[in-house]
Order: sequence, then structure tokens, then C-alpha cells
Amino acid sequence: MRLDKFLSQQLEISRAIAARELRAKRVTVDGEIVRDGAVKLTADSQVAYDGNLLQMQTGPRYFMLNKPQGYVCSTDDPLHPTVLYFLEEPVAYKLHAAGRLDIDTTGLVLMTDDGQWSHRITSPRHHCEKTYLVTLAEPIADDVAAQFAAGIQLHNEKNLTQPASLAILSPQQVRITLSEGRYHQVKRMFAAVGNHVTALHRERIGDVVLDETLEPGEYRPLTAAEIAGF
Repeated sequence: MRLDKFLSQQLEISRAIAARELRAKRVTVDGEIVRDGAVKLTADSQVAYDGNLLQMQTGPRYFMLNKPQGYVCSTDDPLHPTVLYFLEEPVAYKLHAAGRLDIDTTGLVLMTDDGQWSHRITSPRHHCEKTYLVTLAEPIADDVAAQFAAGIQLHNEKNLTQPASLAILSPQQVRITLSEGRYHQVKRMFAAVGNHVTALHRERIGDVVLDETLEPGEYRPLTAAEIAGF
């Protein structure tokens, strides 16, 4: 990759501004000041801007994030802060959520810049399971687990939901596992049986379980095994 293109991506500036920074002798490659933007970089090149090392991106990136309340999963939102705020990564704006959560829903979000990988998670054809911890406003009725297993008719939906499994942890807290991802599905399923979700936390996507050591707003790279699970 050309040096000026690399600087443009890493610093999120235009190539014209990158050329200006090069002329100002603010960039070094392998410890030497370089002013020519056409210089070709290798995977081993050490590029620094004002003495701060800029990381080379060598391939797709995969992270898990413990999303707190109050943040949206879009990469750009004029009204609300996005989960990109937490990702201290080069060109973080190129990352996207593989399966979004509502602004008031917490828990596991997978972030990547690999479009094919995220498609395997979000495409309805792949029936990727997701597990949520649900807190309810009212005690759950005895027949809800059977209703969810048979499929629920959601408001303004033509087809029943796919079978979902429900584990009752306490009268007002349950764990639900879905294999589809309709709009606000968990909240709408409980609304359809006369209850209301007061808190929703995603614990699992496929075989990837939220790392219990991650505090809200913290993230880590996925392991090779976690990446290969999709």
C-alpha cells in the first residue's frame, strides 16, 4: 500500500492533507522521515505520525463487545452515541455490528469488517441461534413456554415465529433462545402473551458466549475458534 493512502485511512484525512503532513516531516517509516507519499509499505513497515506508531491492518477483524444501555449499533447516528465509541482500533468506522441490539438492550455484540462473515450470522437462511436474559414486568404465565415452542403470532406479521425455547429462572426472569431475528422480536413475543420486557440482555450468538470478564463498554478480539464457528 502507498504511504499516503495508509495515512489517509489511519488518520481519517484526505490524501491532500496526508501529503501536507508528509511535507511537514511529521511521518517516519522504520525510524526515517519520509516526505514522499508514493513510498510503498510492506507488512513489516513501522509507520509513525508525530512519534506515535500507526498499526498496519493485515486482515479482517473480529471483536466481541459488552454493549451498555444508551448506545446504538449503527456506525453513524445523529441523535445517539454508537458502539464505535468503545472500539479503540485503527479505522474503527469500517467495523459494523453483526446483529444489532436496540438502544436499551445490553450484552453481546459482534463487531467486524468481514461482510461475508457477518452475513452468515444475520441471514435468515442460516438460523443462527441467539440467547437472551429477559426481565419481565409481570410473573410469567405457566403456558408461555409451550406457546413459544409452538410459535407466536406477532402483530402485523403473516407467519408464526419459529419455535423458541424458554427456561424460567424466576417468576419474572427467563432465558429465551431464538433462531431468527425479526424486528424487536423478543419484546413483541412477550407483548403477544400479555407481558412486558423491562430489561433485555444478549448472552450468546451461535457458539459465542459473552465473556463474563468484560464490563459494560469493554471488548476483546474473538479467538480463532470463535471466528471459525460461523
